[in-house]
Amino acid sequence: MDRRSFLKTSALGGTAAAASTLAAPVYAQGKKTLTMVTSWPRGFAVLDDAASYMEKFVSEMSDGNLTIDKKAPGELVGALEVFDAVSSGQADMYHSADYYFIGQHPGYAYFTAVPFGGTAQELINWYYHGGGEALHDELGEIFNMKGLMAGNSGSQSGGWFRKEIASADDFNGLKFRMPGLGGKVLGKLGASVQNIPGGELYQALSSGALDGLEWVGPMADERAGFQEVAKVYYTAGFHEPGSGLSANINLDVWSELSDQNKSILRYASMAVTQYQLAETLANNGAALKRLQAQGVKTLQFSDDVWDAFGAASKEVMDENMGDELFARIRGSFEESMANSSSWIDQSDGYYVSQRNRVLGG
Repeated sequence: MDRRSFLKTSALGGTAAAASTLAAPVYAQGKKTLTMVTSWPRGFAVLDDAASYMEKFVSEMSDGNLTIDKKAPGELVGALEVFDAVSSGQADMYHSADYYFIGQHPGYAYFTAVPFGGTAQELINWYYHGGGEALHDELGEIFNMKGLMAGNSGSQSGGWFRKEIASADDFNGLKFRMPGLGGKVLGKLGASVQNIPGGELYQALSSGALDGLEWVGPMADERAGFQEVAKVYYTAGFHEPGSGLSANINLDVWSELSDQNKSILRYASMAVTQYQLAETLANNGAALKRLQAQGVKTLQFSDDVWDAFGAASKEVMDENMGDELFARIRGSFEESMANSSSWIDQSDGYYVSQRNRVLGG
C-alpha cells in the first residue's frame, strides 16, 4: 500500500495534514536536533534508561552535530499518543513499545513481544538477520515511519497480584493491566484488561483500580515501588519473553537526513539494545533479592495455568491471520525463532542445565 494514499484516505491523514508544519529537524549551523517523544516518565528504570542512552549515544557518535531532544509524557503529547504524533509530523521520533499500537496494526506486536514468542536473543536474531527489520519498515511505511529497535527489557515477569493464582479461573473478573496481544489472551480467560501508562500504575494498584499488573522485571519494578502495595510476584510470564523497544522516526524526516546521520541513528539504536539489555539483566537478580527481603513472595504459575495461557494465545494469534501483512510477519518471525532455538536449545540451554547440575547452581 502506498503510504501517502493511505494517509490521505484515513482519519490519520487529516491529522497529518494539520500537523505537517509543526515539527521538522532543527537546522542551525549544520547541526540537527530531533524531537523524541517517549512513553516513559523520566527516571523509569530500563525503559527511560534505553531512551536516555539513545539520546546520549547519538550525540556522542555525531560529536554533537546530531542531537535528540527527549520529551517525557505530557511535555508534548501523552504516553500513548506518541505514535500518532510521529506519524503526523508533530514530533520527529518516538521511543516506546510498539505493541501499544496494535490498534493501528496487529503486526506491531512482533516488534515488542508476542505470547510464547522469542527471547531477547531470538528477537534480535530475527530483527537483524531474519528479515524483521525490513518488515518493520514495510509496516512503518503505511504510517509514515522508519522503524528502529532501540532497547530490550529481557524476559518480563508474570506480574504483581494481591493474591495467589491457584487456577486459570482466578483470572475471571480480575482487573489487570497488560498491553499487547498478551492482554487479549488474559481477556480470553475473563480478565478485565486495561492498558494504563507506566506513570499511572502505582496509583492504580494502590487504590484498588487494578487487582494486579505486569510491568517489566525486578530492576524496573522495584524502582516503581510495586512491592509497597502488592506482595505476590510471579517471576515468569508467557506474554513477553524478550520485549523490544522502538525508536521510530517520521519517514519524511528520515528521508531528509544524510546517509551519515541515518547510519548514526541505526547503529546507536543497536548499541542501545545491547547495552541496556545487559545492564538490566546484570541488575535483575540483586533487585529480586531486595524485593524478597521486603516480604515479597515469589512464585511460578502452575502447569495448568500455563496450559490455559497457551490455548488462549493460539486463539488470539490465529484471529489476526486474515491480515496478509500480519501473516507474513508471523511466518517470518516463527521461522527465525525455530532456527535460532534449534541451536540454542542444544548448546547454551543444555550447557546451563549441566552447569547447574554439576555446580549445584
